[in-house]
Amino acid sequence: MTRFIFITGGVVSSLGKGLGAAALGALLQTRGYTVRLRKLDPYLNVDPGTMSPYQHGEVYVTDDGAETDLDLGHYERFTGVPSRSGDNVTTGQIYWQVLARERRGDYLGATVQVIPHVTEAIKDFVRADVGDADFVICEIGGTVGDIEGLPFLEAIRQLGNELGRERSLFIHLTLVPYITSAGELKTKPTQHSVKELLGVGIQPDMIVCRAEQPLGRDARRKIALFCNIRESAVIQALDVDSIYAVPRSYHAEGLDDEVCRHFALENAGPPDLSVWDGIMARIRHPDGEVTIGVVGKYTSLLDSYKSLAEALTHGGVANNVRVKIKWLDAEIFERPDSACHLEDVHGILVPGGFGERGAEGKVAAARFARERKVPYFGICFGMQMAVIDAARNLAGLTGAGSTEFGPCEHPVVGLLTEWTRGETVERRTSDADKGGTMRLGGYPAELLAGSKVARVYGTTRIRERHRHRYEVNVNYRATLEEAGLTFSGMSPDGQLPEIVEYSAHPWFIGVQFHPELRSKPFDPHPLFRAFVDAAVEQSRLM
Repeated sequence: MTRFIFITGGVVSSLGKGLGAAALGALLQTRGYTVRLRKLDPYLNVDPGTMSPYQHGEVYVTDDGAETDLDLGHYERFTGVPSRSGDNVTTGQIYWQVLARERRGDYLGATVQVIPHVTEAIKDFVRADVGDADFVICEIGGTVGDIEGLPFLEAIRQLGNELGRERSLFIHLTLVPYITSAGELKTKPTQHSVKELLGVGIQPDMIVCRAEQPLGRDARRKIALFCNIRESAVIQALDVDSIYAVPRSYHAEGLDDEVCRHFALENAGPPDLSVWDGIMARIRHPDGEVTIGVVGKYTSLLDSYKSLAEALTHGGVANNVRVKIKWLDAEIFERPDSACHLEDVHGILVPGGFGERGAEGKVAAARFARERKVPYFGICFGMQMAVIDAARNLAGLTGAGSTEFGPCEHPVVGLLTEWTRGETVERRTSDADKGGTMRLGGYPAELLAGSKVARVYGTTRIRERHRHRYEVNVNYRATLEEAGLTFSGMSPDGQLPEIVEYSAHPWFIGVQFHPELRSKPFDPHPLFRAFVDAAVEQSRLM
């Protein structure tokens, strides 16, 4: 029997609903239950694929090729359960689906309305493809009171009635602000938020309170009294020093105990949190520290690189060191005498990105790493910029560039127009829609036996997730390899370069895919493990 947990948010956004959902999923797993997590996003975009990173943060890509909310990255990192395209839905997708049905005549002439047609589509999404999971945890994006979220709240209200209390649970996450001048925590915003939720017919069963100061007994009692729940169902959520401390923190506050009590599962065994305790022991008590310079173009909003930052942390956990990230705007490297910004780093990482802004700075960073023998990790766009550096400065192709930025004499990076997914050939043109038209999701690659990257993976066949519109031009492979750049990973048909490296460099690897999407604290990605290890070696030389 699958049980459904719905998580809503109130007072303000960015309180950590996604992290809370992920941590709860991890806690239920430690008790022996299976979980599935999904996200309902109220915005009208079909998916976040066309949204600016400054608007939405990172776009998380599933193995089956869906562009989704970054919270799905938290879900995977905390539970290890691979997210699928069916685990994230938006208002845009729901309305697209409903209107397509209307055009086909599926509604048999009925007037199409939010209730029941839109809400039924949302309910179908929540219940679909849950398999034999013991729990489905559904996070509803946005904040209670947002007009765009009303159809989703109505849908989960209906589901709560249909499933009954024995199979449904509502958790409301709110802010309890601390007023410094008064020296008090204020519960009134939480009371008003719950009143707003009651206005759409949902009585929360539990309230999780984000707060800077511990909730006293009086504050808990007041929230319980005015919000119509028992006192034990008021869970405080204080700030912690690492997101990986959240499962232990929530357990200490009784979150998973209260969930089990609601579903009459008190006889379930105690959770085994040893994995999370081990991770936090390494984070809190490292043997050393390394500094990684990340040369990107969205460094003013670090949520743009959420999975990347976490994967570097995982690499540190694997090597028992603290990874300090030095965020560097790529545009500063387009100015003379900018190398000083990289003099103190032990490794350089150039991540993915789109557009010409900052591109030359990334090429300069790749050249610095190559010439100074500093460990370099180029991801997607970062690999392409490293190839441009090799073409210009090693192969003598002074006009080398990417067609993403316009016509060039030597297009060593060009628009991807055709590729194979399984048995299907997919094609794109330069004037195609921007949304959902990249090479997306998991694809296999074959590694060169004896190469550095083959040693890192311990195999010559891998599968990684992609999100890009441009590829390294395979027609320049021979020229670039003659100049010293090895193409150590290729698509199975040999047409798409996946990995490049320098055999004469201590650690210089560029990959066309996004390995950060598969890294977890309890299972760090081998490339991040190896990159941080190389940075440790570099620190000993400096």
